[in-house]
Amino acid sequence: MRVSKSDGSQSTNLQRDALLEVGVSPDLLYEDYASGKKDERPGLAACMKALRDGDTLLVWKLDRLGRSLHRLVNTVHDLTARGVGLKVLTGQGAAIDTTTAAGKLVFGIFAALAEFERELISERTMAGLASARARGRTGGRPFTMTPAKVRLAMASMGKPETNVGELCKELGISRQTLYRHVSPAGEARPDGLRVLSRR
Repeated sequence: MRVSKSDGSQSTNLQRDALLEVGVSPDLLYEDYASGKKDERPGLAACMKALRDGDTLLVWKLDRLGRSLHRLVNTVHDLTARGVGLKVLTGQGAAIDTTTAAGKLVFGIFAALAEFERELISERTMAGLASARARGRTGGRPFTMTPAKVRLAMASMGKPETNVGELCKELGISRQTLYRHVSPAGEARPDGLRVLSRR
């Protein structure tokens, strides 16, 4: 059972009555007062921990388990892998009962829709990045090393009096980054050559 607010304006009584009516024991009821979008739901976590192979998780409506289709699919896959069924009592997901062949089919459609949604998001992201690149913009984290920093590191590392710690501090990089780009003798390594070839 779940309601979004814990201020007393919402109650789990309707859900509780529906679950008790289908034979759920009162000591096996779990409830949360949290948004379906939140990851921290102690009642759901305790319920998932208590479920064993052969059990069936009953929810009043599918959105009580979670609002994100992706999260719902992952939760049910986890339950199925553990040999636990899921049954939805009412609402739009009432046809879902993964203990039956028909219910598994309905959930399979949900899973396919979630996968389709993920692919659409991925396609939109890739199209957006391609469009940005075409306009001369690049995404991602800024490069730590610049051609100027590599050239300075090469000149400094070739000198025996160079203090590596001070050089790293001056360049604003770690020793690992320095040695990945420039050898102790001051020669550019493959990563350093790639930086030098950048415009």
